[in-house]
Amino acid sequence: MTYARIFITLTLILLAFAATELSLAKGKNVITKDQLIEMFDNLPKKPDWDSTKPLLWGYFFTDQSKEKLETVAPLLAKQGYRVVDIFLSEKDNPKEPDIWWLHVEKVEIHNPETLNQRNMIFYQFADDNGIDSYDGMDVGPAPTNH
Repeated sequence: MTYARIFITLTLILLAFAATELSLAKGKNVITKDQLIEMFDNLPKKPDWDSTKPLLWGYFFTDQSKEKLETVAPLLAKQGYRVVDIFLSEKDNPKEPDIWWLHVEKVEIHNPETLNQRNMIFYQFADDNGIDSYDGMDVGPAPTNH
């Protein structure tokens, strides 16, 4: 993972944590359009980070059940998303419940409005499929072979 992608990922995680203060309701929009505008304003100013061109967008879902994520992964694959991994989150306290992550990705062009729409779709997808959460996204340069 490049330094810039790590920076964007950490920024998005911080935005998601800040947004959870707004609402923890299942299916509730927690990443605001204003936060997306800020994210786009902070994208690195490099040719391979041109947001008017395709970038590699990663999307993350979480659940306490790995099996639920394994069930929905093919639904996202049918929509053109590449399933990257389903992995167990590290925990500070072994008594905490397990949290599983589903990571999918797709090369796409987004702006704050289209990404906000995608987030709304994914919040609804998580809610419709009984997944604990759609947790947000990260972005990086698209692979040269896309």
